[in-house]
Amino acid sequence: MTTPQAEQKKNNSWLWTIFGVLAIIFLMAWPLLTIKDSEFGGSDGVGSEVIAQIAPDYDPTWISNIWTPPGGETESMLFGLQATAGGILIGYFFGYYRGKRKESN
Repeated sequence: MTTPQAEQKKNNSWLWTIFGVLAIIFLMAWPLLTIKDSEFGGSDGVGSEVIAQIAPDYDPTWISNIWTPPGGETESMLFGLQATAGGILIGYFFGYYRGKRKESN
């Protein structure tokens, strides 16, 4: 048997979850809908251009990759795996601390 207060907390939890998901969707869609004819490029090209302006004599060949992925698909897969691992870690710690907080109450 649940108390009205516990039921209210459960309802509030769902409301906050739905609000959070809607806020994320809005924040993701807003730039795509409001900024027309723009390119969302990475920072690698911009950084290289700025370095070339600041120090035209700079030679970036002093460093090289230990291993080069065989193709763009492999690079994308590795990036996705890295993002997944980061998301799992962040989710784990949020869940851990939420459970710890619930346990102490």
